Parts: sequence; C-alpha cells; structure tokens
Amino acid sequence: MGLVIVAFVLGVILTLGGMTLLKQTNPAPIVIVPPEPTATAVPTDTPGPIHVYVNGAVVHPDVYTFSSGDLAKDAIEQAGGFHAEANHSMVNLAQPLTHGMQLYVPFIDDQNATQTPLLIGTAEEENGRSEQINLQLDDLININSADAAQLETLPGIGASTAEKIIAFRDENGRFAAIEEIMNVPGIGQGKFDQLSTLITVEDN
Repeated sequence: MGLVIVAFVLGVILTLGGMTLLKQTNPAPIVIVPPEPTATAVPTDTPGPIHVYVNGAVVHPDVYTFSSGDLAKDAIEQAGGFHAEANHSMVNLAQPLTHGMQLYVPFIDDQNATQTPLLIGTAEEENGRSEQINLQLDDLININSADAAQLETLPGIGASTAEKIIAFRDENGRFAAIEEIMNVPGIGQGKFDQLSTLITVEDN
C-alpha cells in the first residue's frame, strides 16, 4: 500500500513538472504595435531679398532692397519718385522686380530711350547698353567746346537741353568742373549721374 502511495505522489510530481516545463518552453507571443506615422513638415524655400539698381530720371538713384512680388512702381517710389523730367510713358510700372536687375527711367529728351525700349533688365544688360553708348563716343565730350550735335550723343540730352547748355556756357563762360552742368536748367542730380563718366571740362 505504501508503494502505491509513493508511486501516485511521484506521478503527480512528474505531471506537474511536465506542465510547468511546457509553459516555460511555449511562452505567450509578444505583440509589438508600431507607432502611428506622424506627418513630416516639408521645408519650403523662403525667398530672399531682391536688390535692384534704380537710376535715371528718379529723385534718388541708388541700389534698393525689395521683397518677392514687388513691382517697378514700388522701386520708383523707393527712389523718391519720378524726376520732374522723367518720361513716364516709357516705364512699365507693373513689371515684376528680379534680383540683380537695373531699372532705368529715361528723361523726356533722352534720345536713347527711343532706341532702347526695354528699359528694365538685369544689371549686366544695362551695363552692356552703357558700354555701347561709350563705344559711340571717340572720347569724353568736352562740355566747354562741344556743339549741339555732340552734346545730343549723351544720354538724357536732347536738342532742347543741348541748346540750354550752349546758351548757359555763352552767358556764363567756361565750366570749371563737370558738376557745374547741374546749373543748367533741366539738369539735376539724376541726369548728372548719367553724364558724369562721359563728359569733361578739359581739352584733349
């Protein structure tokens, strides 16, 4: 009888041990739930400032800074507005500004304005235009001796302004410095800026 009891107890122990071993060798599966994807912000390009050289028949010719979407109208306002002798009709005020461009506003009697209707372009284009003007001149124009035809080859100088220069010279004598040409009616700082590198008061 004792042997039967011992055998029964051993059987129970072995059964329980086997069940425990099975539980250890077959663990419950682990379920990993991935996190929901989050939206990634797409970087956008922020337009930088636009630098434009505004010159010609404006009150304050200079390089000004603008924002994307600004127009030629904004550039002229920034430069103090049109000069009293500006040829408004030759400028497209709705022209969008681009970085590095030059906005040239012609004077009323600027003969070059009729020859170059594209008044707004890059600085490189405008510099090329200035070089073409310079190539047309054999030398600097001496405002003390030039006749009307020679004076009219200068940007911003038409027939009426050329006659004013000659009349002023005849009445007041020789110009001592090129800056004195601004004493001639109709020639202000803006127009002088266009002439300063093209004229002289010295004889060759």
